[in-house]
Amino acid sequence: MFSSKNLSPAMLSSLMLFQPALGEADVIEEALTEGKPTINVRYRFEGVDDSINKDAKASTLRTRLGYTTSDKFDLSAHMDFEHVTRAGPPDYNSTQNGQTDFAKVVDPDVAELNQAYLRYTGLQGSDFKLGRQRIILDNARFVGNVGWRQNEQTFDALRYDGKFSNDLFFTYSNVQKVLTITGDGIDSNHNLVNFGIDKIAGGKLIAYGYLLDYDDIGIADSETYGVRYKGTANNFIYTLEYAQQSDYADNKASFSTQYVFGELGYKFDKNFRVAISYESLGSDDGTTAFQTPLATKHAFNGWADKFLATPATGLNDTYIKAVGKVAGVKLIGVYHDFSADEGSADYGTELDLLVAKKFNKTFSGLIKYSDYSADTFSNDTSKIWVQLAMKI
Repeated sequence: MFSSKNLSPAMLSSLMLFQPALGEADVIEEALTEGKPTINVRYRFEGVDDSINKDAKASTLRTRLGYTTSDKFDLSAHMDFEHVTRAGPPDYNSTQNGQTDFAKVVDPDVAELNQAYLRYTGLQGSDFKLGRQRIILDNARFVGNVGWRQNEQTFDALRYDGKFSNDLFFTYSNVQKVLTITGDGIDSNHNLVNFGIDKIAGGKLIAYGYLLDYDDIGIADSETYGVRYKGTANNFIYTLEYAQQSDYADNKASFSTQYVFGELGYKFDKNFRVAISYESLGSDDGTTAFQTPLATKHAFNGWADKFLATPATGLNDTYIKAVGKVAGVKLIGVYHDFSADEGSADYGTELDLLVAKKFNKTFSGLIKYSDYSADTFSNDTSKIWVQLAMKI
């Protein structure tokens, strides 16, 4: 189907303002003819057994075609189109195909304008982007593109990136619409601020403030302020992060929750490392929990996606992760132990495994497995993925 994700009127009007800056027709022609096309094709099989619904068997194909113009007068443009289609029987619940007897695989058929933005780099140390774009901040824990799903999340936004020295950087984005993985567009007035200092005691210090203001009164507005430090010492790798989240804008509820993350790892050599981590998304008296609605959530709290929305009693995730590479094959193993932040409930455990290989600059593939064993939260779920990708 064709998505209804249209550029907001404000974005269209702003984009039109840049047209005169392109100059004469020959300059425009050069910018177009000297640009770079991109092709990205990704096939994926996803099988899901959630112990309740019919087993899902989803074969989907994602095609993304893009073009970036050459830089003229420090101005360039990028546009890419995305098409996701079923490549096999409809034996899965995409949330839009009506197959509600099957387990969910949230990769609906979509055809859309994925990105369309203008970029200006004419001021020293500055980078401006206006239009529909991908935004990934830090490790995507709070703002990301949900790149694992076939239809990625993008944003109608004005973004500014500033680098004031080799070690000091700043990012600000005003988001007017969130374009979700299901093909929906959600109007908003989000303000995202992220700034940091590199090379502090062998690490990077980042502070951020994410003010989420949705036009839809059915979606909870929130403000989140936090600080993150990631560093190395000898072969040790460590990360510490803390954030506070509370109600904001039109949110009629009053709440205050906390986020805590800590990780300690050891890098044996360039091909093998291990880490133990603790992440807590807090709860306010068991009624409201810390949420990350713009995050790339699949990358956190287990690949089975049981905790895309934090339970009202919060979530504590203690996990150990091993990453290695053998003969050019990437190997990842993760074991999670989930529990409630409010109270003493044990939610369950999960084992995640991945084998991935880049065959060359163009082709790559992976096999991925996840097994969630429920205790007091949700239900037993196992998933397997087989993926092949081509990128030109």
